[in-house]
Amino acid sequence: MKAPAFGYVKPGSLGEVFDLLERHGDGAKLLAGGQSLIPALNMRLSSPEVLIDITGVAQLAGISVDRASVRIGALATHAEIERSPVIATHVPLLAQAVPHIAHAAIRNVGTFGGSIALGDPAAEYPTCAVALDATLVIAGKRGERRVKARAFFKGLYETDLKPGEVLVAGEFRAAGPDARSAFLELTRRQGDYAMVGLAAHARLDGGKFSDVSLAFLGIGVTPMQAKSAAAVVAGNAFGPELVAAAQAALVKDLEPTADLYTSAATKLHLARVLTGRALAALAK
Repeated sequence: MKAPAFGYVKPGSLGEVFDLLERHGDGAKLLAGGQSLIPALNMRLSSPEVLIDITGVAQLAGISVDRASVRIGALATHAEIERSPVIATHVPLLAQAVPHIAHAAIRNVGTFGGSIALGDPAAEYPTCAVALDATLVIAGKRGERRVKARAFFKGLYETDLKPGEVLVAGEFRAAGPDARSAFLELTRRQGDYAMVGLAAHARLDGGKFSDVSLAFLGIGVTPMQAKSAAAVVAGNAFGPELVAAAQAALVKDLEPTADLYTSAATKLHLARVLTGRALAALAK
C-alpha cells in the first residue's frame, strides 16, 4: 500500500514546531527517524494532514555529560548512542541495549526520542529508561517540564505527552564505578522484536547487591518493573539460592500478556531465565 496524501513542513526551531502543532492539532504528526511512522503511513494505520519534520531543530540533537548527568537529545540516533564514548562510560545499560534494536540500517536513522515517545512495550529504550529511573524532558508553548520515566508510560502506546508537547531529551544519572548493568533479550531471529527482554542495573559493594532495578520488556503493555524480585536481591551476594529466590518472586511482579507467538506461561518462564542470566552478569 501507499501512504495517504499529506502536507510536509520542516521547521528550524522548537517555537516553530509548537506553532505548527497548535495550528494543526490532531492532524499533525512529528517526523524524526520515521522508522515506525512511515510503515504506519504506508499501511494506512495513520493518516495525518501534515508531517512536521523536526530533524532540523538543533535543540533536540546531541549527547552530553554534565557532572553526574547524561543528556540524550531526542534526535540522537541509535547509531550515535551505540558509538558514543559518553554512553559507553556513563550509561552502559543503553550501550548494551542498542545492538538489540532491529538492524544497522534502522539504527542509522531511528531516534532515541522517537522510541521513547512511541511507548512501544517491546522497545529497548523505554525499558532502560524505567530501569535507570531516567528523567524525560518535555516542552510545549507553556514551557518545559520533567517527568520520571517510571510515570511516563501509561498504557499500550500511551504516554504522558500532552497535545502540543514535544519530547526534548532524556536525562540519565551517570553510572559510578561500582555500578553494574546487564541487558538481555530472547528473540526468534536477530533483529526481531523480543519475546522477553530484561534491563538490569545494580551496585555491587563488597560482593553484595544494592540499588537493584529489574525492568522487563515484552511482558505487558508498558515496561514492567520487578520490584519484589529486586527487593529479594538487594543486600545479598550472588549465588544459586539468591537466583532461585529472585526467580520465584517474579510471579508477584509480572502478569505476562500472551501474543501470537508466545504464551503467558512461556513469557514468565523466559523472564525467570533472563533473571538468572542477568544476576550472573551483574555479579561479575
